[in-house]
Formats: sequence, structure tokens, C-alpha cells
Amino acid sequence: MVERVAVTAAAAELLRALRAQHGELMFHQSGGCCDGSSPMCYPAGDFLTGDVDEHLGDLQVGDEDTGPVTVPVWMTKAQYEYWKHTHLTIDVVPGRGAGFSLEAPEGVRFLIRSRLLTDAEHADLTAAGVL
Repeated sequence: MVERVAVTAAAAELLRALRAQHGELMFHQSGGCCDGSSPMCYPAGDFLTGDVDEHLGDLQVGDEDTGPVTVPVWMTKAQYEYWKHTHLTIDVVPGRGAGFSLEAPEGVRFLIRSRLLTDAEHADLTAAGVL
């Protein structure tokens, strides 16, 4: 199965540190403006998902010290309609982002890097009934 989400090494490192502080984590990518369009990192369960949300996949961010660490990534279905033909990578950059996202006090912010799906990825996701 084609992955729809990925994480950079720097973002995975930050997620491991945030998990050590806050426990299990999750991301939600909303369709808002400004910081509301940034991927928001929450303690798992602090942001309730429902029928209006699409589960994009799970980031595997563990290492030999932490063991397996999975961070689910969600997006509103309305936003997903615009982004469903893209592969998303969560990265981290210097600067302050949204106040509600767990990385805000660290002086960094998560952001989404996107690219269009390749023809092969699109065909695989279509065949799997995802698109």
C-alpha cells in the first residue's frame, strides 16, 4: 500500500521528544487559514476526530531507544478533497507556529511539504479504493 504521509528525520526526532513529555501523539491538518492550515500536534485524544475527518495514515517515528512509536495523521474530509492527489511530508522549521500545537514552546513549528502523487501511486491508491 502506498503511504500518503511521511515525516522528515528532524520532525521524527522532535516527535520522539514531545512524546516523552506528553505521551501518545496525533496530528490534525485542518483547512483553516494562517496557522490553522498547519499540521497541529496534540496529545492523542485531545483533538476529537469524527465523521468529518479522514485518517491519512500513521507516521512511524520510533528508534532503537523508544521502540515503535506511531503518530496518526488526520485531515478534515473537506480539506482532503483538495489534497487527495498529493503525498504529504511533515517537517519542522525554526519559528513560532500555532499556540495550540505541542511544538510551539520549542521555538519551532511543524509544516507540510507536499508533492503530487506519481501515476503509479495514484493507480495503487485508486485500486485500493482510497481515491
